[in-house]
Amino acid sequence: MASIKVFGHATTTSTRRVLLTLHEKNLDYELVNVELKDGEHKKEPFLSRNPFGQVPAFEDGDLKLFESRAITQYIAHRHEDQGTNLLPADSKNIAQYATMSIGMEVEAHQFDPAASKLAWEQLFKHIYGLTTDQAVVAEQEAKLAKVLDVYEARLKEFKYLAGETFTLTDLHHIPVIQYLLGTPTKKLFTEREASWSFVSNGLLTDHCLQGTKEDLETHLMKDSSTKP
Repeated sequence: MASIKVFGHATTTSTRRVLLTLHEKNLDYELVNVELKDGEHKKEPFLSRNPFGQVPAFEDGDLKLFESRAITQYIAHRHEDQGTNLLPADSKNIAQYATMSIGMEVEAHQFDPAASKLAWEQLFKHIYGLTTDQAVVAEQEAKLAKVLDVYEARLKEFKYLAGETFTLTDLHHIPVIQYLLGTPTKKLFTEREASWSFVSNGLLTDHCLQGTKEDLETHLMKDSSTKP
């Protein structure tokens, strides 16, 4: 039995962020499904793992964590020498580490809020028989475009967002980008040459979570209250 357990739902971008990190590190783990449609994340025993009632929660032996980006950092450091290195090439270089940290903060506070709302409006609402609010889509695409303009300038200078090597900064973007590429918002990436090269030639070819991508539709149809 794997010592690592992830308590979450495979369709949520937060859970997928952790699963992708484990995949990159070639680590065995057990995914314990939390039925969001039944509100399992808002009651015990899940609340004992995350008192804020949000997936995922994480256990590695006696260690218990929550918040997906904190979990990915733990995994990357704990297993630095296994699988894909997700830290700066010189993890002891404070400047390189700070650059990666900036990228993770930008993803969490600038990129993801707009990207996740767009995935919900255009993908998940459609699957659940709800109507997309085009006004929300327009508003969030304008916000996302501004972030991607910053990324475009960065990616014209560097191969990845935190420099010349793939790091957690890049990985954290993958789950929601996978969703957005199945929506009209894909155009925001394709019309930016450096950003599209970054996505199509790096993120989704070399670092794609196939395990949950293939059965996404099945999971979605089982849980009609799941949000990305």
